Amino acid sequence: MATRQNSTNGKPKSPRIQVVLPELICEQLNILAENESRTISNMAKVLIQEGIKNYFEREVKSHTTDSEIDTENFRDTLERQSIKRLKGAPRRIRYIKKSENK
Repeated sequence: MATRQNSTNGKPKSPRIQVVLPELICEQLNILAENESRTISNMAKVLIQEGIKNYFEREVKSHTTDSEIDTENFRDTLERQSIKRLKGAPRRIRYIKKSENK
């Protein structure tokens, strides 16, 4: 869980996390940070934000795709059914009111 500290004026600081990275990823992160004139921690924050955004966009896409597939399957099933005619005239529905004495 992220830890939260208080600054000298008493206001809470942003949550902090600690991550252990392989040497290669750490070097790549350092190169990216230098290329964009950012600190390493700020570059890591930006990359994490982009990764989370992409993850949720993929999740939303996969859920919509599933519902679209379900809709297509339902439509195909309905279209394959044979046409059935109703027999006779439609009947009226009678509603029976409950008496107050019961």
